[in-house]
Order: sequence, then structure tokens, then C-alpha cells
Amino acid sequence: MERWVIVNPAAGRGKVGRLSGAILSSARAKGAKAFLTEGPGHATELARAAPPGARVVAVGGDGTVHEVLRGLAGAEKVLGVVPIGSGNDFARMLGLKGLPWKEALDLALFAQEEAIDLGWVNGEPFGASLGIGFDALVAKRALTAPSFLRGMPRYLYALFGVLKELRLPEGRVMVEGEEVHQGPLLLVAAMNGPAYGGGIPIAPMADPRDGQLSVILARSFTRPGVVLILPRLLLGRHLSHPQVVAFAGREVTVEFSQPVPAHADGELLPETSLYQARVEALGLRVVGGRAMARGEAPLLSPVGAG
Repeated sequence: MERWVIVNPAAGRGKVGRLSGAILSSARAKGAKAFLTEGPGHATELARAAPPGARVVAVGGDGTVHEVLRGLAGAEKVLGVVPIGSGNDFARMLGLKGLPWKEALDLALFAQEEAIDLGWVNGEPFGASLGIGFDALVAKRALTAPSFLRGMPRYLYALFGVLKELRLPEGRVMVEGEEVHQGPLLLVAAMNGPAYGGGIPIAPMADPRDGQLSVILARSFTRPGVVLILPRLLLGRHLSHPQVVAFAGREVTVEFSQPVPAHADGELLPETSLYQARVEALGLRVVGGRAMARGEAPLLSPVGAG
């Protein structure tokens, strides 16, 4: 098995760049091929170029993971993650958040692999999250946030910026072919994992191995209403709000009266009025997820083996 390590020096607000020399050297010493990305889209090209059966390790945050996922989704390749980003929700879903990079690299290269569900929306793969509407507007605004803000503070900065211009579009939502909503719609989250936006537990019940997307609808909200529900959202207690409803299904269609922004794993998608999402049950092979999430010791091969 070939092992490829893809290092994004721009990830983590430049933190990966500062560590890149050490990461590349360590990966190569362990028998892996290691690459430094040169710009947007390069991680996808590298992942696509890896041979069938390869283990491809993304070093960075959710954006890096998403780029690598684009290059290996649907192929017989395995995804590993060294989480050094500002959000790391995909790594959080796998129980890898907060690991020192050296330990995470060993796991990504040599730990036992398993399968999790893979999401798709309009032909685009996603690993942890799909957000349509308000949260995508927030993600878009976050791109212009001050560089010193990371994770949750960055999300909150963008959120309050978007609130100033809040206008709810009319939307229609179908889950498994059944209409579950028609009318004003703040947001739709179709989740493979429990969190997005740097740890916000939008779908605490989500399980990336159950063959379904957890679908959260926030229906009609005023500006004060969004502000008031925020503390409950941060604590994962928003699901009892009368304007928040949850569903689960393998297929989700969201149609709006106008183009509405959306993001997959925090990465903005081409803006449209129609989003068709589905889950591919156990369609993605990853490293170390289940054992790490349960707090068990991962199974490691000798360093440099295979």
C-alpha cells in the first residue's frame, strides 16, 4: 500500500506552513510520499493522482480534507487526517480533534481503517456537513473576518454580520420524497457528523455510520429570535425550539424561490436554488475513526511497515 501525505501550508492560518518542514520530513521517514500543496485545488489533483488502494492523508483543516475528499471519493482509496485547522469538524467527527500532529500522523499512516457514510450534494462529496442558507452566508462572511479570529470566535463574528441583512427566502424541503416543509426557511443542515462551524453541535444525534443524513430545519426566525436561540445552539439544546425540526433520511431535496448559498464541510458551493443531497452508506474508507471515537487504543502496524 502506498501512503501519500498532502500538506496544505495555508491551513490553520499558516500554522501548517510553519510546521510543514517537520511534517514532510517525518512522513518521508515513515515511508510515505509527502507533498506540499501550491494553491487551491492542488490537494484534489494530488489525491486523484494517488494510485488505487493508496492511503491519502490530509494535513490541515476541514477545507483541506474537503479538497482531498474531492480527489478520492468514489475511488478505492483511504482517507487519513492530521487536523491542524481552524475548524476540524471532520476530525472531531472521527474523534481525532486535539491530537498532537505527530500522534495524528502515526494514526493516519498506520492505524486500522474503517468505513463511514459519504454525503453527496449536486455531485459534490462531503464528509461531515452540508449547510444551506443562513449558515452558508455566515461561512461566506467568515472569509473576510480578521485573521486572528479562529474557530468559534470567527463563526460568531460572521454570524452577527449576516444578521444585519437577514431576509428569509421561501423554501421547500423533501426528505425521502416526502415534503416536510414549505415556507420561510432560515437554514437547512444535512449532517453526517454532529458539528459544523468549528464545533457547533447542530445535529448532536448524527452518526456517520447509520446510512442516513440528519436533517435540521430552522424555519421562520426573526433577528432577535436567532440571537436568543444561539446559546441553546452552542449547548446542543436547540432541537426543542418550536421553529427547529429534525428528520433523517437517505435523500434530501431543498428548493428555494431564489439562489441561496450553501457549503459542504465549510467550503462554499456554486450558488443555486436547488440542492439535491444523498448519502452513500459506508461509502468512505477512513483511518482510526471508530476506535478513536470510543476511546480505544488504535491498532498500529510497526512504523514504516507496508
